Amino acid sequence: MRPDILNPLFAPATGLPGIGAKTADLLERLLPLPDGVEPRVIDLLLLPPSGFIDRRNRPTISGAVPGSLATIEITVDKHQPAPRNSRAPYRVLCHDETGSLTLVFFHARDDYIQRALPVGETRYVSGTVEAWGDMLQMVHPDRIVDAEGLAKLPPVEPIYPLTAGLKRATVVRAVEAALEQLPELPEWQSRGVMDKMQWPAFGEALSRLHNPHVPEDAAAEGLAWRRIAYDELLAGQLALMMVRRKTLKTAGVARVGTGEKVQQILGALPFGLTGAQERSFAEIGDDLAGTERMVRLLQGDVGSGKTVVALLAMAQVAEAGQQSALMAPTEILARQHFATLSAFAGAAGLRVALLTGKDKQSERRAVREGLANGEIDIAVGTHALFQQDVAFNALGLVVVDEQHRFGVHQRLALSAKGDRPDFLVMSATPIPRTLLLTLYGDMDVSRLDEKPPGRQPIATRALPDDRIDDVIAAIGRAIEAGNRVYWVCPLVAESEQVDAAAAEERFASLSQVFPGKVALVHGRQDQNAKQAALSGFQSGETPVLVATTVVEVGVDVPEATVMVIEHAERFGLAQLHQLRGRVGRSDRASSCLLLYKPPLGETARARLEVMRETEDGFRIAEEDLKLRGGGDVLGTRQSGMPGFRLAQPSIHLDMLEMARDDARLIMETDPDLTGERGDALRALLYLFDRDHAVRLLASG
Repeated sequence: MRPDILNPLFAPATGLPGIGAKTADLLERLLPLPDGVEPRVIDLLLLPPSGFIDRRNRPTISGAVPGSLATIEITVDKHQPAPRNSRAPYRVLCHDETGSLTLVFFHARDDYIQRALPVGETRYVSGTVEAWGDMLQMVHPDRIVDAEGLAKLPPVEPIYPLTAGLKRATVVRAVEAALEQLPELPEWQSRGVMDKMQWPAFGEALSRLHNPHVPEDAAAEGLAWRRIAYDELLAGQLALMMVRRKTLKTAGVARVGTGEKVQQILGALPFGLTGAQERSFAEIGDDLAGTERMVRLLQGDVGSGKTVVALLAMAQVAEAGQQSALMAPTEILARQHFATLSAFAGAAGLRVALLTGKDKQSERRAVREGLANGEIDIAVGTHALFQQDVAFNALGLVVVDEQHRFGVHQRLALSAKGDRPDFLVMSATPIPRTLLLTLYGDMDVSRLDEKPPGRQPIATRALPDDRIDDVIAAIGRAIEAGNRVYWVCPLVAESEQVDAAAAEERFASLSQVFPGKVALVHGRQDQNAKQAALSGFQSGETPVLVATTVVEVGVDVPEATVMVIEHAERFGLAQLHQLRGRVGRSDRASSCLLLYKPPLGETARARLEVMRETEDGFRIAEEDLKLRGGGDVLGTRQSGMPGFRLAQPSIHLDMLEMARDDARLIMETDPDLTGERGDALRALLYLFDRDHAVRLLASG
């Protein structure tokens, strides 16, 4: 149960002034809310400022520096309204004892300006001072106040991120009201940490963040923000350890193999394993044979051979008389895994089945029966695998691909279908060492850091979009040489409908140049249309595949040698790297063409530069972390630095090891959070939406 003291913070945000149903909808787009949750008071309190306005600079008119923000005391001399039907602005002439200043207003209401700036009166105006010829002016002052208003004017004002239709004043007013509802909470941080770091209490930190007296109060590097970021990191580490303690890192079942099926699969492979694959399988095999439950992460770039390593692990589990399940986030990816596993599993007599939400009822029934009676050794599927009507005869290994795409409850639902099954997570997104702790706690890690032999480097070039004709000519040459081409369309909006329309437009234009040779895949197609397009691409009948990123283009086509990414400046580094990894999967020379629309911003330019410099996924991941943010393992969201509202990777990750050590100490001294600090820590977990960990405690 959530502590009663937190109830005011979990009340709907619609109870705050200015937040009606319509505004709550706008806030929902802005705030990183858990699935199915509407904006609450706590969500506004944990909305960090995106910047601040420093109004402490209060010069005379002659002392104001053009281009700077200044708050100036003025006397109003004269109003010069704009002539009727004129585009000229409304001007107000002012002075102080050192010089003159003109206030300029475009499309403003005359009556408002006359009330705000009465002739002969003293007022205080705050805004950016500009030079206009040899005169100084201020266009649309942010604030116009009298002496009483100046006394109330905050010296430093926070600026909040907004979405279309949401006004800054509305957010400021709601946050101020939310602060008034903040109860005095028990301190969950240890006295030693508080003294060492010189942190304010949680409530005071929030108050400083939203009502800063100096810019440092609202800065991510400041004591207030660092305090709350550390709270968030501690909540994440503590929840991770609680999840592992209760559901994963427990006594396991020793799954010792004979080696027979593993050797049969190795004999059927048309290639030898890389050193990294051999090392990773040895680590996994030892874990499976041990008596402690395996919880291991298998990391490696696209094409590094994770699926083959997973198959060898499944073969060992089959030798021990048990079944395995591989869960993939999309149907296309599940079908790709099914095809890869089926190609080699037969050599060892292993039976593989596919289970997705789109299967016919009769097919699903047959697979369910085969899993329940033990006839099927390996099940590959999407979320359909953890539905209630799916039962396994003896589930011994759960493999999850791209685990960040699933929520905790989904992974645990699949894990609960067996007798303490071992757990292998695969990720094609290289995770920087600095983030591994955040995402996976103390999970053991195996890395595939070698490319299979014979793979050539991928030549990567960035081109402005006015050279699209050169790109189309290069595609023509690739087709002539018998190669295949991916053309990925840009992310237009967070909408499959809009993205699909952009892809259809590109498909139409390329089809005119290469009639009958272009296929199209996007998220709004039905499964049959998708499968037909992918089959035509794989066979070479349609050697050009136009796709959106909504669809994981997770198809292993060795003949694909060209990847065109349109509007590459709109993509994150990790996404660009993943897409590039779809080519270069054979001994043929491959290229990746990054089409961008100039002028490039600083971050976009840096991304494209990194892509041109390196193919090392781990270096790219580190750069991506600096430029954008990381990911989340405990939640289901993934944008920005998902799962984290205030903790910023480039600024706060220096506190991560401290949070991990503190969480570990808590689990050693008070694992059920029953002590005095334990009650406060339960409140912390609820505040940062890590309450599933508390529910695990309650369920035992």
